Amino acid sequence: MKYYSTNKKVPVVSLQEAVVKGLAPDRGLYMPERIAQLSETFFAEIGNSGLQEISKIVAEAFFGEDIPKDKLDAIVDGTLNFEIPLKKVEEGIYVLELFHGPTFAFKDVGARFMARMLSHFVQERQEEVNVLVATSGDTGSAVANGFLGVEGINVFVLYPSGKVSNMQEAQFTTLGQNIVALEVEGTFDDCQALVKSAFMDEELNSLLNLTSANSINVARFLPQSFYYFWAYAQLVRQTQFTKTVISVPSGNLGNLTAGLFAKRMGLPVDRFIAANNRNDVFREYIQTGQYNPKASVQTIANAMDVGAPSNFDRILDLYGHSHAAITDDISAYRYNDEEIRATINKVNRQSGYLLDPHGACAYMALKEGKKEDETGIFLATAHPAKFGETVEACTGIPVQIPDALAMFMQHTKQSLPLPNDFNMFKKKLIGQS
Repeated sequence: MKYYSTNKKVPVVSLQEAVVKGLAPDRGLYMPERIAQLSETFFAEIGNSGLQEISKIVAEAFFGEDIPKDKLDAIVDGTLNFEIPLKKVEEGIYVLELFHGPTFAFKDVGARFMARMLSHFVQERQEEVNVLVATSGDTGSAVANGFLGVEGINVFVLYPSGKVSNMQEAQFTTLGQNIVALEVEGTFDDCQALVKSAFMDEELNSLLNLTSANSINVARFLPQSFYYFWAYAQLVRQTQFTKTVISVPSGNLGNLTAGLFAKRMGLPVDRFIAANNRNDVFREYIQTGQYNPKASVQTIANAMDVGAPSNFDRILDLYGHSHAAITDDISAYRYNDEEIRATINKVNRQSGYLLDPHGACAYMALKEGKKEDETGIFLATAHPAKFGETVEACTGIPVQIPDALAMFMQHTKQSLPLPNDFNMFKKKLIGQS
């Protein structure tokens, strides 16, 4: 399988090159030249299959031409050694809980898969790789823990100072070893811009092998399609339904894009809903056809505080830049902090289910956008305890913190302060590598 850039100004590359480089030289995002269609038999039997079995079939459709099956199966097994349950919240509405991995966030799936795949390629190339990742919260913790101790790979996590939760910060600033946390004076968009500038700097790339672990990397975002198939499989087991709609908390749009890839592979999902917080440039695009990236604003759903979502380019490419085709498959809604707080409290009182701020956005969007003849699934992308203070203020009830999550708070923070200045960032990379 070859991969092309969304900007289409550079030659196609192999999977190994796409994963190791992360971003194309023309600043485009890599896309597979074709998307395989899964068989009717696969979907007919999906309700009788397990998470790992389903994921191996999907992974082979993406990567089977480039990685031996036994190695690819081992990558899947090592990635998905935790539960991803689908639970009924109320009539016609189900939640897919994506927060049962090591860092209690959905990004564990993509980060762990990428760590194993990149390790495979690093061993083949016998050269050290430096991973750059910008985070608005959960990406940093998932990537840092996924790559912790992996030989031949150094990880630099850039995060906006004071704009992630204490729990999230502890998950990537207390690890040490091959993980370096850079605390940037700025926003997530500033962090993402520094990472993209690093990939475009010829001198830096001549000195260091750089790649990204954000969802711009195909090895990060494509594996997220696994759990869309798994959600459908569990829904088949639990209920009778005719049409399905999935609501996705949307920031950098990698999660939504993975779902759209699953649909293109044949997953019987009628449409998707993109749930936005106040950072709603994608919702504005859906409504108007105009894409106007802007500076992000801080909200209590901080992992979605993105003003210039990278994967927008992939969605455009997937649909041939047709706004009409995109809006046939996707609708979008926006919610402010007050609405998020009220929903966390209301759902907890009515059903006993405890939402995190991002899941609350997805729930509201599903409630607002679901039609009567549809069965809805929304994605809960992080454990409520990762936003304990916010959630407790909404419900008035203490949030129980899992022991494995609480342990992160017991270690000493190790981060390096960094102004929003590329030259300073460049010196930091060269000095730390």
